Amino acid sequence: MIVAADGTVLGEGHSRRDDPGDHAEEVALRGLDPADPRLTGATLYSSLEPCSSRTSRPHSCSELVLTWPIPRVVFAWREPDLFVDCDGAERLSAAGRTVVEYPDLAQEVRDANTHLLRVW
Repeated sequence: MIVAADGTVLGEGHSRRDDPGDHAEEVALRGLDPADPRLTGATLYSSLEPCSSRTSRPHSCSELVLTWPIPRVVFAWREPDLFVDCDGAERLSAAGRTVVEYPDLAQEVRDANTHLLRVW
C-alpha cells in the first residue's frame, strides 16, 4: 500500500493480483499517477521486504520503488534466504530512502505466508 503524508491511500496491491508473478509492491506502483505530487511525501507499506532479485520479471521491487519519488518504505519481514538472497532494504537505504523495519510484526507475516514456506 502506498499512502500520502495526509493518510490518503494512493495505491494498493497484493501478490498475484493480476498475474501469478505479481508482487504486491509492483501492483501498488502500477496504479500510481507518476505526476502525483503527493508521492514525494508518501510511504510504501509492505508486509515483506521489497525484493532485490526476480526471475519472473526484469526488475525487482526495490528497483521499481527507486524509479518513483517515494521517500519512505516500511515492512515487517525480511525476505527469507530460502526465496532469494535479498538486500532490498540495504539498496533502498543506500539510495537515500528511509527504510523502517518492524520485526515485532514479522511472525504475523510469516504465519500468513506459511503456504510459501511449505513450497521450499
